[in-house]
Amino acid sequence: MNMTDVLRRYEPDLKQVEEHLGKYLHSEVPFIPQVINHLITSGGKRFRPLMLLASADLCGYRGERRYPLSAVIEFIHTATLLHDDVVDGAQTRRRKPSANNVWGNAAVVLVGDFLYSRSFTLMTRDGDLAIIKLISETTNTMAEGEVFQLLKCGDVGITEEDYFTLIEKKTAVLIAAACAVGGLTAGAAPDRVEALRGFGHAMGLAFQLTDDTLDYVAAEKEFGKAIGMDIKEGKITLPLIRTLARCTAGEKETIRGIVERKQATEEDIAAVFGLIGRYDGIPYALDRARTIIAEGKARLDGEAKAALLAMADFIAERTL
Repeated sequence: MNMTDVLRRYEPDLKQVEEHLGKYLHSEVPFIPQVINHLITSGGKRFRPLMLLASADLCGYRGERRYPLSAVIEFIHTATLLHDDVVDGAQTRRRKPSANNVWGNAAVVLVGDFLYSRSFTLMTRDGDLAIIKLISETTNTMAEGEVFQLLKCGDVGITEEDYFTLIEKKTAVLIAAACAVGGLTAGAAPDRVEALRGFGHAMGLAFQLTDDTLDYVAAEKEFGKAIGMDIKEGKITLPLIRTLARCTAGEKETIRGIVERKQATEEDIAAVFGLIGRYDGIPYALDRARTIIAEGKARLDGEAKAALLAMADFIAERTL
C-alpha cells in the first residue's frame, strides 16, 4: 500500500471530515469562518485527521465519533498555523497571502482562539474524559513549544537537544495525540493506545525534520512556501545546527550575522546553503528522520497497519 492507496481507502471518511469541518465553523459572526476558510480550504492534506482515521481503523473502529474528533485535531492544527504566522510576520501560507497579511494580527489571533475553544466544545460533546485529558495536555505542551521557539529564534547556540525538544512540543505531540485518539475511540487497551501514541510521536518528529530540511532544497511549487524562509525568520533547524557544529569559527560568525539580522538577502541564503552542503547538513537530518521513522514503525502490530506504514513511508520519501 502507498499513499495513493491510503487516500483512496479513506476518501469517504475524509469527505465526512470535510463536511464536519464546515458544520462546526458556523458562527454568528460571519467574519470568523471567513478567516478560517481562507486557510483551511487552501490545500492542507488533512494528514493529522488521516492518522486518527487509520489508527481507529487499526483498532477496529469505524464509527461516527471519528469525524468530530478529527475536526478537533484539524482545528487545533489550524489555530497554531494562524498564531505562527502572526508571530513570524508571515506574508504567505500555502502559496497565497497569509490570513494575518489580509486581516491583520489582532483579528487572526482572536480567530485562532475561537478554533481552540470550538475544539474543546466538540470534545465535551463527545464526553470521553481520557480524550479531553489528552488533548488538554497536548495543547498546553504546544503552547510551551511556541514560547520555546520564540526564545531560541536567532540563537546560534541552539543544540540538537533543544531542537528536538522544540519539534516534539510544536509538532510531534499533536500527531501523537491524533493516533492515540484513534485508539481511544475504539476502546483499545492502554498498551495499544500507547503504542499508537509512540508511533505518532515518531512520525511527528520525522515530519518536522523533513519539513525543515525541505526548506533548504525543495522547489517552492512542491513545498508550498518560499525556500529559505527559516533563515529569514531566524529559525535554526537541524541541517544548520549540524553545520554550526562542524564549520570553522569564521563561518559560524558569518552564519550568526545572517541569522541574527532576520533580513537575509538571496546572497546570504545562498551562502548558508553552501555551508550546509559542505558540512552534510541535509543528509544528516534526513538520516535522523529515517531512523526515527523505522523506530516508530516497529511499534505497530495488527493486520490493518498497512495504511499507517504507508503514511510513514510518505514522510520519509517527501519530494526533495
